[in-house]
Amino acid sequence: MTQATNQVVIFLGPPGAGKGTQAERLAAAYGLTKVSTGDILRDHVARETALGQQVAPILAAGQLVPDDILVALIRDRICTMEPVRIIFDGFPRTQAQANALDLLLEELGAPVSAAVLLEVPDEELIGRIVERGRQAAAAGEPVRSDDTEEVARRRQEVYRQETAPLIEHYQRTGRLTEVDGTGTMDEVYARIEQVISTAR
Repeated sequence: MTQATNQVVIFLGPPGAGKGTQAERLAAAYGLTKVSTGDILRDHVARETALGQQVAPILAAGQLVPDDILVALIRDRICTMEPVRIIFDGFPRTQAQANALDLLLEELGAPVSAAVLLEVPDEELIGRIVERGRQAAAAGEPVRSDDTEEVARRRQEVYRQETAPLIEHYQRTGRLTEVDGTGTMDEVYARIEQVISTAR
């Protein structure tokens, strides 16, 4: 494994900031594997696996899944990748997860290339999440359990308490870049791409 071919990007930002949408687009453009712990966990819930049954009430309440569960999922997902070309959407979310990820990436010789923080005002975030639920319902699709105003506000509060300290963590490493997450998807993507294209 040569370090030159490794690229690890972390997306930070509150629920509804658009991390998932932008991560998929960047993954396709840069040959990165998008890893979303939320997607992995929701898949387990949908398939009613033992893990899914364990985390379903946690997700429905807008709380954070225990660190040990998420770290194990991530380790299993990336430990065989060579080279390590990955974009994390929604992970890490706590200081303990960030520390565990740092250790894992050190083992793999693939340090974080860039940490992108999408900044969006709170009320716009709530509006986006509620609208996502409305659109899913109108289309006859399943509405995510966290796409309600009550749960969305609770998730914002949890984010501020648990995840915001990660901003300082990645600032200390010199890898953090704040990006304005408002505007059209293309406008936000252009801002993020400017960061990723120069991060190695």
